[in-house]
Amino acid sequence: MPQVQDTRPAPAKAKIAKIDDENTAVVCHFNPNEVTVSRQLEWNEDTNIAGDVAQVTFAGGKADDLTMNFVFDTTADGTDVRNAYSTLFTFAVIDPDTKDSVTGAGEPPTCRFMWGTFLTFDAVITAIRETFVMFKRDGTPVRAKVAVTFKQIASMTTPQNPTTRTETRKVWVVHEGETLDWIAFREYGDSGQWRHIAETNNLDNPLQLRPGQVLKLVPLP
Repeated sequence: MPQVQDTRPAPAKAKIAKIDDENTAVVCHFNPNEVTVSRQLEWNEDTNIAGDVAQVTFAGGKADDLTMNFVFDTTADGTDVRNAYSTLFTFAVIDPDTKDSVTGAGEPPTCRFMWGTFLTFDAVITAIRETFVMFKRDGTPVRAKVAVTFKQIASMTTPQNPTTRTETRKVWVVHEGETLDWIAFREYGDSGQWRHIAETNNLDNPLQLRPGQVLKLVPLP
């Protein structure tokens, strides 16, 4: 029986690079299965001595925060897993190109998180946390979980509804074997909410999910 060749494109790999220099890119071994971007608006609260409710005034928007959890694994070749993402730490130290020739002051570089056509996030890194979870007999780490927190740099964005105090955009990247009702149970605690996900994403056939497919997850009405 002839084999049927899979002609679907390979899933795009998420990567982090210094802005305008993709040669510095750190390519993620495994794409994340969730992406959460949080946006906050600043409001000042003034005590109203003449009433029971304080008055609030809009004080401007804050930078979006993006926290990503990556897994790097070098068990196949046994090399030190830290080498797979060591460039990432150059984004969290002062960039020599930004140093002032007189004062010597500088700052870390701006970087860009990219994931295919889905998301491009220009930011600075505010935190990196490593957790090593697998080692060779000689102690060499070969698997690590790396949490990276980004803070968005100033850019032109679509104006937001001023009545919206916080906004959260969340997505789920489908992995092999996952079903819509299972995703609904993991996200909402109710497998019956698969219809909510299907309607949000305009799915013609909720039974046909494909690995790498990106689903928008929004709060229940």
